[in-house]
Amino acid sequence: MRASDAERERIAELLREAVAEGRLEMDEFEQRLETAYTARTHGELEPLVQDLPAPGTAVAPVGSSAPAPLRGSAANWPARIGSTPTSKGGFALWGGFNRKGRWTVGRKFTAFAMWGGGEIDLREADFEDRDVVIRCIAIMGGIHVTAPPELNVDVRGVGIMGGFGEGPNEDGETVPEAPRVTITGLALMGGVGVERKRTKAERRRLKEAEEAERAVRERQRLDGPDTGQGGGGRKELG
Repeated sequence: MRASDAERERIAELLREAVAEGRLEMDEFEQRLETAYTARTHGELEPLVQDLPAPGTAVAPVGSSAPAPLRGSAANWPARIGSTPTSKGGFALWGGFNRKGRWTVGRKFTAFAMWGGGEIDLREADFEDRDVVIRCIAIMGGIHVTAPPELNVDVRGVGIMGGFGEGPNEDGETVPEAPRVTITGLALMGGVGVERKRTKAERRRLKEAEEAERAVRERQRLDGPDTGQGGGGRKELG
């Protein structure tokens, strides 16, 4: 069966996601991407993603009408829910605390900072439960929470002579498979900030993938239009 432009682009999106997660090396990504854009049939597209699961779900069939996975998520969310918590709180008094890297957030996590600061990084964390509450109390201190763009985060805290809210966020949309995190509490003459951004490694991989994709499209432009158009009537890419 002939492949359409939409199906080629869906496969390309899966490949971008895979390189962002570190599942593909850059040279392999570039080879598969070029094959995807020049493929004429489903039989040529399917092998390109057979070994690449989408985050949290099985890879959608090539002919599926389901949307492609979001870019930039390094999360296999179902596999990251249900672990035994490694931390249920953080405390800072004239000092600081941090929870980052690979750790498991308790169902209820309480953070306290007085004349000090705390850092809570959820980008590589696992979660005890699908619904998590993080309670932050900052008194003349500060607590900073960093979450990936795809995580479902609801900020409900109160600031009194201080601030409690979200800062600048990277582009991204929440996904249904991700946990739901409620961030609540109080900032008294202090601050609690919530930021959504990807890790440096993930941003670097995405940038490299975009550069590789531009190189593939430029090579195809220089090679000229594809005269063997299939049922999708693919146009020259460039």
